Amino acid sequence: MALKPKGKTLLWGARSSLVGALALGGAVADQAVKLWMIHGFDLASQGRVELLPFLDLVMVWNYGISYGLFQQGSATGQLLLAAFTVAATALLWVWGTRVSDKVAAVSLGLIIAGAIGNGIDRIAYGAVADLFHFHVGAFSWYVFNLADVWIVAGVAGLLYDSFAGGPKDAAMSPQGKRGRMGEAIPSSSTRAESDEDASKAAGTASRQGHDDDENR
Repeated sequence: MALKPKGKTLLWGARSSLVGALALGGAVADQAVKLWMIHGFDLASQGRVELLPFLDLVMVWNYGISYGLFQQGSATGQLLLAAFTVAATALLWVWGTRVSDKVAAVSLGLIIAGAIGNGIDRIAYGAVADLFHFHVGAFSWYVFNLADVWIVAGVAGLLYDSFAGGPKDAAMSPQGKRGRMGEAIPSSSTRAESDEDASKAAGTASRQGHDDDENR
């Protein structure tokens, strides 16, 4: 039966502080921007506001998930999406307790931040507030919010970490891990073989010394 590392539980791990801080900070930032745009700036009455030649502010209520996918107009559909968000967030948090890599922890923290930010919208408004419209020439991207940015950045980070992990693992010595200066650290089986060879050499030297004494 495998024992869990000391201090690690199902709900807390080595990188949980980092995951939690990013999740909380990202969700607060997303909600702060939305609250200002909806109630302070009153974006709905402002119409389309040009920030940059390729980026506008526009108030759109999204009844689906990120980037307008899986639209749900009914209360039951919104309830199911909210339940799915809660379940996904819980699973992502448990995943975060099991990672030790910093890139993976940051990525999971960002995804959780986005899920919480959009989840709060569904509970408060029955839909997600989308604010930013990216467009270049005839190309028009979905209207999105800061939570969507966190989710996309987190997914990209996980993909990068999964691909970057391959070469690192391949660089490991087949007999053990790399040391601080790149030297191979022998595994337990290699050390055992070395100890056995040393014992045999010592025994051979002892017998040779005994034979020399008898010859004298």
